[in-house]
Amino acid sequence: MTSTAPWTSKKPTAVLVLADGTVIEGVGVGATGKVCAEVCFNTSLTGYQEILTDPSYLGQIVTFTFPHIGNIGTNEEDIEDLTPAARRGAVGVIFKADITEPSSYRASRHLDEWLKSRGVIGLSGIDTRALTAWIRENGAPNAVIAHDPNGVFDIEALKAEARNWGGIEGRDLAKEATSGQSSQWAQTPWVWDEGYGEADPAEAKYHIVCVDYGVKRNILRLFTGLDCKVTVVPAQTSAEDIMALNPDGVFLSNGPGDPAATGEYAVPVIRQVLEKDVPTFGICLGHQMLGLALGATTTKMHQGHHGGNHPVKDHTTGKVEIVSMNHGFAVDSDSLPEGIEETHISLFDGTNCGLRVSGKPVFSVQHHPEASPGPQDSHYLFRRFINMVRERKGEPALAER
Repeated sequence: MTSTAPWTSKKPTAVLVLADGTVIEGVGVGATGKVCAEVCFNTSLTGYQEILTDPSYLGQIVTFTFPHIGNIGTNEEDIEDLTPAARRGAVGVIFKADITEPSSYRASRHLDEWLKSRGVIGLSGIDTRALTAWIRENGAPNAVIAHDPNGVFDIEALKAEARNWGGIEGRDLAKEATSGQSSQWAQTPWVWDEGYGEADPAEAKYHIVCVDYGVKRNILRLFTGLDCKVTVVPAQTSAEDIMALNPDGVFLSNGPGDPAATGEYAVPVIRQVLEKDVPTFGICLGHQMLGLALGATTTKMHQGHHGGNHPVKDHTTGKVEIVSMNHGFAVDSDSLPEGIEETHISLFDGTNCGLRVSGKPVFSVQHHPEASPGPQDSHYLFRRFINMVRERKGEPALAER
């Protein structure tokens, strides 16, 4: 692939340099500087702010296939990382069209200004369709994205950086995305046009402990909306400390990086939690590490799944759901041991998207049922988890749908 920027005599102010030596020139947006990362593409039409603040994107450059990004500006509410001051999320972004002025009543800042504040380096004005097609053919590449308003780049040095960067495989990025200390979450789901509410944890019926590998806020909100007190604990919290909180259920969150690397310390903890027979639910990275804890293996995907239009079949209901996804690793279906049932599969490529342990209150999914952004077809999974908690307490089940 060659550069696709429509340059005449004008200098590019940003470049994307792939590990194979490909150089793509464009217009710089957001922060200046350079960073090495993996390039992926996201097919969502909306929710760019939630996507860019999803900690699962740490170490990645997001290419948006939708051409017009930034139209609604940004605000202080649509942020998904738990501690936005730490700016855990995508490190780079690629757009086709220039960012326009905000046209939403909720906007408080222009997207370009917001990207600068978070240190996200951006590139616009390129053929994102061509880059997406390249990734589909060749896989998600390692690259350097660089932005210099003066258009001064040492291309050969950038090529060497991209070529020599080790990539995401083998890296434990959850330790960078996790919370630094335990905390309580009380915010409830957003309601039109009131915004987010606040719950009183002292009045909650159930206590969920969330092991934070890079959790999204909307996951926590949905738990709170189901009458749960939510305690968030860092990724390296011991099983003893988790169980000392007397949870009704344990949640294994989403997050970035290679599950096998994070699993070196997380898998032993998960196995000890499972021995306590407490209801356990995992999403995304949490799903992958639950799989590892149960004896399965994970693999790096060719291009990953990133977007809000992915069809997944739930074998437990026979229904097909359109879901939000963001992952570059997958649990190997063929490695699932006896007693572990595959509950969900991707209808794009047949990869594993869910599992459960026969006879135990333990299950997980690869996709993001909390959406934010994306369809809400899979919201029922939160009620399915709470029903496991209710069953332990002798309470009747909630309707899943």
